[in-house]
Amino acid sequence: EVQLVESGGGLVQPGGSLKLSCAGSGFTFADYTIAIGWFRQAPGKEREGVSCASIGEDIIYYADSVKGRFTVSSDSANTVMYLEMRDLKPEDTAVYYCAVGDGLLVTPTHVGLNGIRQWGQGTQVTVSS
Repeated sequence: EVQLVESGGGLVQPGGSLKLSCAGSGFTFADYTIAIGWFRQAPGKEREGVSCASIGEDIIYYADSVKGRFTVSSDSANTVMYLEMRDLKPEDTAVYYCAVGDGLLVTPTHVGLNGIRQWGQGTQVTVSS
């Protein structure tokens, strides 16, 4: 059974940094048949893709709004996925979710996943002074 457990959210001042973790079980993030993603949902807004990646194929995409500020990585055992966020802005405030799916879904304006199999429970990130 595929399971995802997130941690690492919190309150941070503008310009600060946070590192979110997503621990997976029942699979490894390096599996070539699995794509991974980070999403976020702000109050009153639709859930949006932040990043999507195929760790096994060494492919990572980022939304334009976070490019250069957010970085996706995994641990050496490929059982924990990280989203390192720096230079955080108030507009980054949202509940952040990790997910695994069948493949990458990338357009000029969106990043996401096809065939999402499992979502994490979400973790709140608040950027405020």
